[in-house]
Amino acid sequence: MNDLRSQRGGSDPGTIIGIILAIIGIAVAYVMEGGNPAAIIIPPPFLLVMLGTLGATMAAVGLKPCIGIPKMYILAFTSPAIDRPKAIRALVRMAERARREGLLALEEEAQTVDDPFIQKGVRLVVDGTDPELVKDILDLEVESMAGRHHHMANAFQQAGGFAPTVGIIGTILSLVHVLGHLDNPDTIGPAIASAFVATLFGVASANLFFLPVAQKLKALSTEESEAKTMIIEGILSIQAGDNPRIVEEKLKTFLTPAERAEFSSEGGGDEAGLKAAA
Repeated sequence: MNDLRSQRGGSDPGTIIGIILAIIGIAVAYVMEGGNPAAIIIPPPFLLVMLGTLGATMAAVGLKPCIGIPKMYILAFTSPAIDRPKAIRALVRMAERARREGLLALEEEAQTVDDPFIQKGVRLVVDGTDPELVKDILDLEVESMAGRHHHMANAFQQAGGFAPTVGIIGTILSLVHVLGHLDNPDTIGPAIASAFVATLFGVASANLFFLPVAQKLKALSTEESEAKTMIIEGILSIQAGDNPRIVEEKLKTFLTPAERAEFSSEGGGDEAGLKAAA
């Protein structure tokens, strides 16, 4: 089975590396300024910010997206991307076989590709579906996928907006408590410092854990949509009976310069098959 996601492995490690670097940078700067890390490890502000942010986010986006947050974190760090050069080679191979043996032969060929989207498109073509209808069905699937991705990324976006505000609420609550005990001047300074820990947690969680993941999920969704749009163009070209060489050149316009270099270095399409089809 030809897995179009197998060669690229996991997602760009820049997501997790970037978050770790940001945490280290903040922690090192804090220590260099003379701060004591133990002074900010205070459970009450942390719980207030996390639970308050979760509650506000749930109220904004609903229960289901919030339940899916842990899964989305894993997806942001490990999601494999569609290998577009590999997808092009698969589509060119199908175009070559369709020209030699007809569109009906594609049903067997599609089973060698472990991609449900390609398999669905090929089944529509083999069933004799009108090209416009094939395009409409596949476009709707891409739009539906993008909509689902938007809802999941929106949960992180909303959390990133609520977390700093919840942190400020925690700080205000602490300051109210401090102002109620002004009769003990020796504790005012440490108490005020502790009060701002909630704001720190709120701002840090928004900018280190919520907003970066939201942006990464949006980027993954865009990349997936572009890859599937490329696949749609390939399937429609095959259905139209285009020469495999034309199919290859058309689909290569979707590749980045680096992907084009990779495609060329690996030999592009099946040269022998392309010559036979021509």
